[in-house]
Amino acid sequence: MNKPYQIPELPLAFNFESVTIYKQLTLASRALAELKGVAKTIPNETILLNTLVLQEAKDSSEVENIVTTQDELYKADLDLKETVTKAAQKEVIRYRQAMHTGFDLVRKNKLLTNAVIKQIQQELEENTAGFRAVPGTTLKNNQNETVYTPPQTKDEIVRLMTNLERFINDSSVCDLDPLVKLPIIHHQFESIHPFYDGNGRTGRIINILYLVANDLLDLPILYLSRYINHNKAEYYQLIQKIRDNAPDNENDWENWIVFMLKGVELTAKETVVLINEIKNLMQDYKMKLRPLFGSKYNHELLNNLFRHPYTKIEYIMRDLEVTRLTATKYLDELVSANLVIKIKVGTSNYYINQQLVDLFINQANLYNLNV
Repeated sequence: MNKPYQIPELPLAFNFESVTIYKQLTLASRALAELKGVAKTIPNETILLNTLVLQEAKDSSEVENIVTTQDELYKADLDLKETVTKAAQKEVIRYRQAMHTGFDLVRKNKLLTNAVIKQIQQELEENTAGFRAVPGTTLKNNQNETVYTPPQTKDEIVRLMTNLERFINDSSVCDLDPLVKLPIIHHQFESIHPFYDGNGRTGRIINILYLVANDLLDLPILYLSRYINHNKAEYYQLIQKIRDNAPDNENDWENWIVFMLKGVELTAKETVVLINEIKNLMQDYKMKLRPLFGSKYNHELLNNLFRHPYTKIEYIMRDLEVTRLTATKYLDELVSANLVIKIKVGTSNYYINQQLVDLFINQANLYNLNV
């Protein structure tokens, strides 16, 4: 155990155009293209950015055994001070903020640089340590046995991360399909393990932002962490096999690439189903809201109920630009029409779009049954 792994510079010298990879690449590309198209049918992008990215944050954090419930998550998102007591809630919210920050930077210039990666990790961990500079970092298993020792010197980390940065952003370096490059990038980043903390979550954010940088997605809404979380043992095993069998590990690389492409395919398909369900539910709510409010109907009310599965008076005041009294009346009417549920926590009221929350819960339960 803990066989030394000499991290190779990219691009790798292997041929990754096998029939097995090509077949899975075709399926993954098709599913991702469908997801990109379906996402455009929700005209207000903040609805998907708020709700789906929060779900991805929850699932990615669970890979690191940072577990929170849907209810705890949405209360934390509302910033209800009486309820945000668990470190897990705060970490998941920070993950979403880091994703949003990275997305804003990547969408602007289509580059996923080391500066962006450092900023993502900084928001996740709330520190400015940057790349590791002190030796001693090792990766251990549940039995506290060292299974892998990443690069120990800052010079080596910087050299490898500079090489990775070029591989990510300079298409002239390698003509592989971006979806085939994605698993290679993820493995390389996790093997370099450049930070003291937050490498796993940073790496999973990089996965999604890489798809955005290459125009494979317009929004960072792929649930890839759920696939990783539910296949955690295989995920870590495949990563380690490449290290253990280097340098004669072309078959191990193929297995790893196919595994990740399968994850892209499955999670893209599941997210397509979820987005269509959200769209149908929004249409149902719209048909009920219009006669309920008549001339007072404002489309921002519908957006609010789907942008914030748990909402509050202040959000309605802000989004609809109305007084507190008017916002309260609107929400009371929604409660009477069984479109939201009113809950009191301490001195605060919040309002739940339970049907929307149920979509996320039901999809998670369905996924659990199918894996």
